[in-house]
Amino acid sequence: MRNTEDIYMSKLVTPCRYDFVGSFLRPNTLKKARRQFDEGEISYDELKKVEDQAITELVQKTKELGYHVITDGEFRRATWHLDFMWAFDGVGHTPTKTGLPFHGEAAMVDDTYLNGKVGISGEHPFVEHFRFVKALEDENTVAKQTMPSPAQFLAQFTMPFNREHTDKYYDTDEELIRDIVKAYGKVLADLYEAGCRNVQLDDCTWGMLADKTGPMLYGTTAEGAVEVQKRHKDINNQVIANAPEDMIINTHVCRGNFHSTYANSGAYDPVAEVLFGEENVNAYFLEFDDERSGGFEPLAKISGDKKVVLGLITTKSPVLEDKAEVIARIHEAEKYIPLDRLYLSPQCGFASCEIGNKLTQEQQWAKLALVKEVAEEVWGK
Repeated sequence: MRNTEDIYMSKLVTPCRYDFVGSFLRPNTLKKARRQFDEGEISYDELKKVEDQAITELVQKTKELGYHVITDGEFRRATWHLDFMWAFDGVGHTPTKTGLPFHGEAAMVDDTYLNGKVGISGEHPFVEHFRFVKALEDENTVAKQTMPSPAQFLAQFTMPFNREHTDKYYDTDEELIRDIVKAYGKVLADLYEAGCRNVQLDDCTWGMLADKTGPMLYGTTAEGAVEVQKRHKDINNQVIANAPEDMIINTHVCRGNFHSTYANSGAYDPVAEVLFGEENVNAYFLEFDDERSGGFEPLAKISGDKKVVLGLITTKSPVLEDKAEVIARIHEAEKYIPLDRLYLSPQCGFASCEIGNKLTQEQQWAKLALVKEVAEEVWGK
């Protein structure tokens, strides 16, 4: 167990004025190594060596672009959320036959379900993953750790497609919530000891609940969907309340991001009161890259002095946005949130799953360069 006094601690905090969500396109060398590992051709140590090199090069590139946040690009994961869950006691997974429905395409990610009580034995592997990135910090950068939100974890096992499995181990959702909160508490405590002070909870549940099909997805009524919102907000807030006091916790709200497709549509209006008014995060990374996300009006519901990271640059297309239009949209959002509490980023990651979105590495960097260029023009260097 290391003493945090022995760890270099960046003084930077998130969000940064120009920022990104966290995942990046996997380089071909990593894709090849992952395939070889899955087929038993190379060892885990050999795979890790390739991962380490790819992550080191990614961090170097983001530093060269002038960014102050670094992540591992989620290079050690198959998906943005399920790998995190697989490391918990009581969670099982098997290759899917149906996949998850996206617009025009199914995401063929493992079926993930409960096979026991939720818990955490030992240290979650994401903690060691974080240590590697933390060691690459310098005076100009800070490492952040992304993970699915507690609400996302809860939804995975309480939505209709998984209810039969979950009911074998839990008589009530309240019991499940207690176990999830406790397990997340240990993960955050271990991350804190490893020097992590910036966490991002990625959350697609609000995208589902904002969609007109939300009640159907959750197997409930419109009134029932509001109760689901409250339950999701409550579990997130419980975990946030139990986290170390000086750990900054932001959230990214998503409508699905797989191979440049999406899962849900709908403005934030149906969830704004609970999500923006009652969830106790430091900042919201929000999708506003197309008409599916609606307007900025729901931002008026954001309580206190919470921050908003405007996801105005899309990762789903290689086409670069018009700079003047992006700047105009920032000032439109300023009608609801003061400019000093607004930030800019792409709307989502570039590769929420290994397959990645439909753009090249160079197009990915061009998107990040545009984000920085716009931010410096609006807020100054």
